[in-house]
Amino acid sequence: MITNRVKLNNAGKRFTHQRALIMDIIRQGQGHLDADEIFRRVREKESRLSLSTVYRTLQMMKELELVDELHFSENHHHYEVKPTKEHYHLVCLGCGRVIEFGYPLSRYLKKEVPELKDFDIDETEIRVAGYCNLCRRTRR
Repeated sequence: MITNRVKLNNAGKRFTHQRALIMDIIRQGQGHLDADEIFRRVREKESRLSLSTVYRTLQMMKELELVDELHFSENHHHYEVKPTKEHYHLVCLGCGRVIEFGYPLSRYLKKEVPELKDFDIDETEIRVAGYCNLCRRTRR
């Protein structure tokens, strides 16, 4: 398994304390953090770090496939460490909660779509929106 340090070095980037801190915040985050929340948590440990540094670092980590940028709403992106197992996200339209679930859906898509539509898939991003159990009960 290639480490974050090796991926950064291979891309000609340094493995700095700030980059390690941002990656640790994302890894330790419960749920999926947006850039503002990552910035808030980073500032608790490193007061000199700017929001623009967080955004630049997230963009670089995304390009190096260290993190995934997720789109749960139109307002902003959320980030998670690049998963090792295929999983998808259920997003509650009521409370905004995000629930992860594992399912080998992309294997099916990558097999069937090229045959049916003459289209090669490089990546998949699937967001399933609906209502969680609690919100569904309060809507009745």
